[in-house]
Amino acid sequence: MSIKAYFYVWALLLIALGAGLFFLPSDKTVYHIYIVMAYILCVLVYLIVFYHKIVKPMHTIGNGMELLREQDFSSRLSPVGQYEADRIVNIFNRMMDQLKQERLRLREQNMFLDLLIKASPMGVVILDLSDNVSQLNPMAVRMMDLPEDKVVGRHLEDVRCPLAHELSLIKPDQTAVVRLNDANIYKCTRSSFVDCGFPHPFFLIERMTDELMRAERKAYEKVIRMIAHEVNNTTAGITSTLDTVHQTLVEEAGMEDICEVMRVCIERCYSMSRFITRFADVVKIPEPNLKPCDLNGVVMNCARFMEGMSEEHEVTLRWACDADVKTVNLDEALFEQVVVNIIKNAVESIVAKREGGDERPGEVWIRTKAPAEVEIEDNGAGISQETESKLFSPFFSTKPNGQGIGLVFIREVLTRHKCTFSLRTYEDGLTRFRIRFSTTT
Repeated sequence: MSIKAYFYVWALLLIALGAGLFFLPSDKTVYHIYIVMAYILCVLVYLIVFYHKIVKPMHTIGNGMELLREQDFSSRLSPVGQYEADRIVNIFNRMMDQLKQERLRLREQNMFLDLLIKASPMGVVILDLSDNVSQLNPMAVRMMDLPEDKVVGRHLEDVRCPLAHELSLIKPDQTAVVRLNDANIYKCTRSSFVDCGFPHPFFLIERMTDELMRAERKAYEKVIRMIAHEVNNTTAGITSTLDTVHQTLVEEAGMEDICEVMRVCIERCYSMSRFITRFADVVKIPEPNLKPCDLNGVVMNCARFMEGMSEEHEVTLRWACDADVKTVNLDEALFEQVVVNIIKNAVESIVAKREGGDERPGEVWIRTKAPAEVEIEDNGAGISQETESKLFSPFFSTKPNGQGIGLVFIREVLTRHKCTFSLRTYEDGLTRFRIRFSTTT
């Protein structure tokens, strides 16, 4: 029972005692009755004082506890005029002030952190206790190139995105550098924060593509220039000497075999010079001269240009243009080289698959999609997951005689056009090169 209940029981008993005095035997003197009545009166006065000094303060403090339980930190208790109780009331009011300030500070801090996360140039992915994605900021949405509702509430390994797959492989408190099939490079860190006593994992994703590409470009430009200079100077002297000797020996009888060897050597020197020149051309890619162009028209021109090569290798070239595709700003000459290289790679992939024993008809589809996207699809040999991350690396090639500069050229041109792009073999076995323009007019 509460103190207040005990008080009421005591008062009822005293009232009952007072009422019983009227039924006392007649031999009792009035004096005794007055004494009992006085006693009862004193007790009643004491109970009144007890109520105001103990019960009422306790009731007030109890109301304060209810406010605290309801987390109503804006209300305050009033003094009750009792020293001990007023001390508790003052302490309670100070505690409520502190709790209100702390909650306000936490709200402001959380709001600031939310704004900071949303505006951060780094991607942030937060997981719940079941390792499902509970939250991700706008930059992470852009990096994954998926709608937010396709990611939230799912395990990372269930999200159809290369970046999400790579994140799922990172162990707690580890950092990994991830290179994807769209030539983007990310530094991904998995850590955790404590909320309500439980650790919540989260990922920080930092895009390092531009920095690493600049470093790569600076490194291979220096190497290519040095090699091109030395090789061209050397082959020029050797070619000149061999040509002079060849012209001299042609006039001599019985020197046909030696002259043929000299001719092969000269041709080999020229081939070496052309080989080095192709590397040097990657370094000399000019800045694009952007002009409004009809994307459908540019793609159609490239498709018609590559029809001859496709027919020669018995590959069917098809195209489908979306009439709603908008005009884009591009350098027509550079972009045509990109599309031609992609179609050429697709045809060569089909030829490689055919040489491996697959006799199915080869097809290359060229599509444009609104608002400004190009997709080149083939049913060739495909790209393994291990190869995907290396595709756009300088000097890497899957072809036996490849130089590893074709995709580097494509990467450089598309990057300077500020396009997003990806090259990947999907679950249906088809390989798709997708190019998306970020700006349209």
